[in-house]
Amino acid sequence: MLEVKNVSKFFKGLVALDNVTFTVEKDTIQGIIGPNGAGKSTMFNCITCFFPASKGEVIFEGKNISGMKPHKITELGITRTFQHTQVFPELTVRNNILTGQNVMQRKDRKRSKEQLRAKIDEIIAFVGLESLEENLGKNLSLGQQTKLAIAISLATEPKMLLLDEPAAGMNPEETNQLVDLLRKIKKMGVTVVLIEHDMKAVMGLCERIVVLEHGKKIAEGSPKEIRNNPKVIEAYLGSEELA
Repeated sequence: MLEVKNVSKFFKGLVALDNVTFTVEKDTIQGIIGPNGAGKSTMFNCITCFFPASKGEVIFEGKNISGMKPHKITELGITRTFQHTQVFPELTVRNNILTGQNVMQRKDRKRSKEQLRAKIDEIIAFVGLESLEENLGKNLSLGQQTKLAIAISLATEPKMLLLDEPAAGMNPEETNQLVDLLRKIKKMGVTVVLIEHDMKAVMGLCERIVVLEHGKKIAEGSPKEIRNNPKVIEAYLGSEELA
């Protein structure tokens, strides 16, 4: 579904990504892990062209999307969240999700307001925010804001969802709820690519994992293969974090 081919990214002489290649299969949950500064978020920025790659290509469903405008990539079906949860603090949950409808309307201008409203009702129920739909974004807990950010993304009707550290700052209960939600998202036919430091969540969720270090890919494989890879263990300074 997604091919990242020899992607490099330079920032004024700094090599943030160095000739990285990997693929993402349709209907899977795939992880991208690595120590801080490994280039994980930069990779998401290159895929979505927030900061286009300096070299290499990104192919989505057979189409070269390298250098394409970010909103056009969203219309094609790739939507992302950011490392620091971004919701509109002064808008209600419902109105936050409404912001994703611009993409829906561009995809299908024939939809009525009633159809769009019904779709938002469906998304609110899907992520479990029914009792909070009139609450302001700023009054939600961190876990609830993450659900809301995912709901906004789902409102664009993505084929692929890129999540940048969604479990950051969550307690174990919130993380478990997130894991359940991501499994539900996969079942509805959305492919998920996940950047995450919570190794328990990554190992339990992902079918394949790509490991970056200092901008280079050092490993790729199943959770079991990654857990036992000496280069990965060395990168994390010990095996406990991967246990």
